[in-house]
Amino acid sequence: MVTLQRVQLQTLLLLLFVVHLSRPVCVDVASDTEAVLGNNMRLTCISCLKREEVKSTTTVNWYFTSKENENSTSSRIHIYKHEKGTSESVDGHFNGRLVWNGSQDLQDVSIWIVNVSESDRGFYECYVHRQFDFGGFIYDSLTNKNITLTVKEKASNDTTAIYSEIMMYVLLVFLTLWLLVEMVYCYRKISKSDEQAQDTATNYLAVPSEQKDNPVAPVTE
Repeated sequence: MVTLQRVQLQTLLLLLFVVHLSRPVCVDVASDTEAVLGNNMRLTCISCLKREEVKSTTTVNWYFTSKENENSTSSRIHIYKHEKGTSESVDGHFNGRLVWNGSQDLQDVSIWIVNVSESDRGFYECYVHRQFDFGGFIYDSLTNKNITLTVKEKASNDTTAIYSEIMMYVLLVFLTLWLLVEMVYCYRKISKSDEQAQDTATNYLAVPSEQKDNPVAPVTE
């Protein structure tokens, strides 16, 4: 019974360790830049927090400059804002076609463009403004990401993306199998060690008490 409880406890500790390693991690990835006419397009903007335990206030603003006015900063328009848990489309160019797609911790502050049109091609800017509260001391941080979006009538076949996705799933399967093998190996090793300890204890108990009390004296010449 003690052996079974010990194995269960060690297995539980191993699983907790694996869960700790597999918890979500913020990864800063670039956005796709090719949209298909009439489809939905996700504009990815990720701003990872280096210290998640520090209290912060986050404001997100998205700006758009059309392809025709790409070199003119005065033509930049404010299209979307997310602040204090509320989101709103600021400019009427997109006519309510912008949808918030960020994460709850506001490390991912991406948006969707619904029903992409020809006029959506251009230059997008994502600004993430954070105010960190260090117990009375306020620190401001501003991060911006730029996306140049093109619009095509049909999606092009990206063999590199397909290959990368396949390799990712192969790697996940391999790591899962490796973890299972390690768990089985550890379980068998622990069980074998406990069986040997039990056999030693059983053999000791099987020795008559007289031999335990009066061990045989060594023979001297």
